Parts: sequence; structure tokens; C-alpha cells
Amino acid sequence: MYSVLIFLLTIGLVSFAVIRYKTPPFLVLFSGAIFFGVASGMPLGDLVLTATTGMGRIFALLGLVILSGAVIAKLMQEQHHIGQIVADLRSVARKPYHLSGLAGFILAIPLMCCITAFVILQPIIGGLAGSEQDRKGLLYTTALGSLISFALIYPTPVIIALFDALPDTAVPPVVFDLYMIPVSLILLALAVVLMQRRFGKGASRQDESAGEPDLHGYPRLHAWGPFIVMGIAILAGGLILRLPPSALIQLVMLSGVIVALALAPAQVRMNGFSAGAKHAGVIIFDLCGAGALGAVIGASTLGNEAHQLLSPYLPLLLIPFLLAVLVQTAQGSRVVTAVITGDIVAATGIAAAVHPIPLILLISGGACIVSYVTDPYFWLVQRATGDDVAGVVRNYTIPLAAFGIVMAVIGIGMELLIF
Repeated sequence: MYSVLIFLLTIGLVSFAVIRYKTPPFLVLFSGAIFFGVASGMPLGDLVLTATTGMGRIFALLGLVILSGAVIAKLMQEQHHIGQIVADLRSVARKPYHLSGLAGFILAIPLMCCITAFVILQPIIGGLAGSEQDRKGLLYTTALGSLISFALIYPTPVIIALFDALPDTAVPPVVFDLYMIPVSLILLALAVVLMQRRFGKGASRQDESAGEPDLHGYPRLHAWGPFIVMGIAILAGGLILRLPPSALIQLVMLSGVIVALALAPAQVRMNGFSAGAKHAGVIIFDLCGAGALGAVIGASTLGNEAHQLLSPYLPLLLIPFLLAVLVQTAQGSRVVTAVITGDIVAATGIAAAVHPIPLILLISGGACIVSYVTDPYFWLVQRATGDDVAGVVRNYTIPLAAFGIVMAVIGIGMELLIF
């Protein structure tokens, strides 16, 4: 019980520091790790070693992954390849709302960041609209689409972190995605229908001609080449070489960034790598801070205490879901939520009692429930749409929470009926 109270106090302090003083997340999370460890009675030497080891684990797992995704994004942005990709996707999704959701959904996966996908798509998606009201609807659709794939599809950082944190996860990534792709596409369809009904009442341009992207004459291979190679690497590494997920993702992202750099002109290559590395550095350090806090929490008795405290009153399957909701509410990052919740759950008997696919669905669903003031994506969407806070809650927070609940229900159903 004592560790649970310290955890709640730590989460409260982390939330207060982020919201009130706009403190950089890395410093807040690492300081939270030190506070939690000291308050829990851990020897200072062991505490610092545990925290830095947790940082190192996340850097080893996601450092190359995040860097590669950021560099690919910057290279695509500088060469205007996003327009080519959006134009190609129009052959699959002609209507603006379908196209907006699908573009966000697809690009968030190889770019390893839903926010990056939204930022680089924003000007093109905005050009598909026939009115200001319609522009807002298309941007909300893009945001929801990017978050759905980011929370469910391997190899996004959320799923990679959960694969790494849950030691009993013996599911091959390809098998995992065979379950998750249908789930995510159902949620994407719901998001498109919801936003189209709310915003798209006759305001769009004609579907066949709206907002044709500027292709700048670049070959299609330059735009799609890195993603094609990454897809081949996933199949070859997973099915032929049978690499473990932590090794597979390094191979996949390294192959993608090498191809992206090779296809880029020399000047673009250097500028893109430099800009991508700067962007990736901030993200990586924030995630390393989460790794420090997650490692310290995992080394404490919190997991067992929380399990003993909640299990008499709640079904076992709801515990990881509610833990993820709590962590997400406090600090806003879904990857951080995956790291910390995964470490807590791994320290209990839950990871051994629940199949990994439903367990990941429950944690990912919990990470979608409260996307409010601590969520940086919330404020990005607010600035992009120009809506007030109530409007963003209505069109972003509440739909995302509903999708999180659906994910949890599907996870529970899978555990009870399939696994």
C-alpha cells in the first residue's frame, strides 16, 4: 500500500510540473524516478544504477528506431514526397475524409510518430477542404487515424515498448499484426464516419478533383522506396530469419533510412539527417526519462502491491487497463504510458495470466482514454484546427476515449473467447 501511495504522489507531481511549469518531460520523468526511489527506501547507489539502466534499455530499443523515422520524415518533407504518397492513396480512398484518415493511419507507422505524420500532412490535408468547417473535420480525421495505428500496429514505439516490457510476449510481430490490422481498420472506419457526419455535410469540394497534391515531378520510387524496403525487411526478418521483435525493428528501420538517404540528393541528404537527428534527440531523451521511471517502479514492490490492492475489487483484465489510464492522464505520452505500465504489469502475475495480444490491447486502450491537457497532441490539434478547448475535447478527446474503450472490450473478448 505504501508504494501505491508514493506512486500516486509521484504521478501527481509529474503532472503538476508538466502542466504548471512546462518543465521538459525528460527532467520531470527522471526526477520522478529519483523521488519515487528515495521515497520507497531504495539505496541511492542502486537507485541511480537502476534509473540509468532503464534509460539505456529504452535507448537501445528505440534510439535507432526514432532517429530513422525522424530522418525519413525530414527527407520526405524536403523533397515534397508526401504529396506523391497522398496522391497515390487517392486511388484507394477518393473521398477527402477517407483519404485524410488513411494518410494519417499509414504514415504514422513508418515515421514512428503520430505527431510527425500529422505535422507533415497538415498543409496537404487542409488543401482538400472546401470550407473552414470541412478543414477542421479533415484534420481531426487525420489525427485520429494516426493515433489508431500508432496505438495498435507493430512496429510503432508503443507496441515495441510493450513487446519489450512484457517478458512473456512470445507472439511474432507478423501474427500480432494479423490480429491488430482488422481491429485498427474498424476503428479507422468509425473515425472517418464520425468526423464526416459531424463536419462533412456537403462542404467538401468534388471528391474526384479536390486538393490535387503538388508532385514536383519526383519519381514514385523515391517516395515509396524506403517503405517498400521496410516491408520486405519485416517479412524477411520475421518469417525467414525469425528475428526477435527487438532485433527485427532495428533491421527494418535501418534499412528504411539507408534507402531514404541513398535516394536523396547530397544536399538534401545532409540537411535531412541533421534536422531529423535534432528532432529525434528530444523524443529519445523524453522516452529515456520514462525508461528511468519505469525501471525504478519495476524494481519496487509497486506491481505486487497494486495487484493485491485491486484484485479483490476488480476483474484481473481491468487492472492493466486502469493503470494505463492513470499513467496516461498524468503525463500524456502514449509511449511513456506503454513503458511504465508494461514494467508495472511485468512485475505482477498478470503478464503470465493474460495472453499478450489482449494484454497489449488493454494497455493501448488505456493509453487512449484521457488525451487532454497533458497530451502534446491535444494542443497541436487545437492550434491546427483553431478550435477552443471544448471543441477539441468534443472532436478529439471523447472519440479517442471511445476507441480506447472499444479496444479494451475487444481485448477482454479475445482473452475470454479466443485465447
